[in-house]
Amino acid sequence: MDKYNNKETIKNTSFWSTFFDVTKDGKSKFSYRMKRWILVIAIHLLFFLSFFIDLQILEGTLSGSRFLGFHMIDPYMTMEVFLATFHLPINIIIGTSTIVIVYLMVGGRSYCSWVCPYGILSEIGEKWHNTLVNKKIIKSRKFDHRVRHIFWTIFLILSFTSGFIVFETINVVGILSRMMAYGWSLALIWVLLVLIMEVFFSRRAWCTYICPIGTTYGYIGKVSALRIEWNDSCDSCMVCHDVCFEPQVLEITKAKYKKQIDEKNITDAYITGADCTLCGRCVDVCHEDALKFDFRLKSLV
Repeated sequence: MDKYNNKETIKNTSFWSTFFDVTKDGKSKFSYRMKRWILVIAIHLLFFLSFFIDLQILEGTLSGSRFLGFHMIDPYMTMEVFLATFHLPINIIIGTSTIVIVYLMVGGRSYCSWVCPYGILSEIGEKWHNTLVNKKIIKSRKFDHRVRHIFWTIFLILSFTSGFIVFETINVVGILSRMMAYGWSLALIWVLLVLIMEVFFSRRAWCTYICPIGTTYGYIGKVSALRIEWNDSCDSCMVCHDVCFEPQVLEITKAKYKKQIDEKNITDAYITGADCTLCGRCVDVCHEDALKFDFRLKSLV
């Protein structure tokens, strides 16, 4: 994408061009979308190789795994297990603690953009959805994103009352992760149904409104160290809102806040919304370079 000359966005450019950015001096480089996809594919390739040739680097799935011998357990599944069984083995406690510490540093919901395999499918579905909306074949439907907190609570209550980790039976992330490591199953049909819902009904509905895994990492991400930083070179063009997975986190870029910001003499600020997935799409499209990644604890290092 050539954001400096054409103000191209993910919506008004071809899908494959979004994997490359054109710099101010005309050179091409990998966009954050390309970097994210490479990382997601690499992670699951390691899961696959560890199972099929016993590579023993990254073993298991995203629900529970070992990286070079270190346990890593999904925090939400840990809560489900505890509420269903009232017991937590020591390896689950260690694995969950490891994950929480990691995501406190790199940003909670970065999991959704940089690790989750369904994110890739959802981005493809998003492109199809936007195409159908632009051609007026379907309508774009949006709901209150806070409904995710209700789903987060419901699935925990179901684990507590049933004695089973209920969410894992419909967890598209777990289904895809297991499929890539161990082979496909009929559960893939459910993943395709969810994708169809996102294409024809509501853009990125699973990630935005339902998935409690992303919600949990969002709670962690509220205080995490790696953030997107905004500066006052922003011209409130709203292109970042157009491409953001969770545009509510970018309120500071709206023109109506410009006067308040100027009065308070604010020249930069961190995007601290818990819903930010640190996907970097806003950075990729900002022609004023008003958004960038920053480690907010660097002053302590």
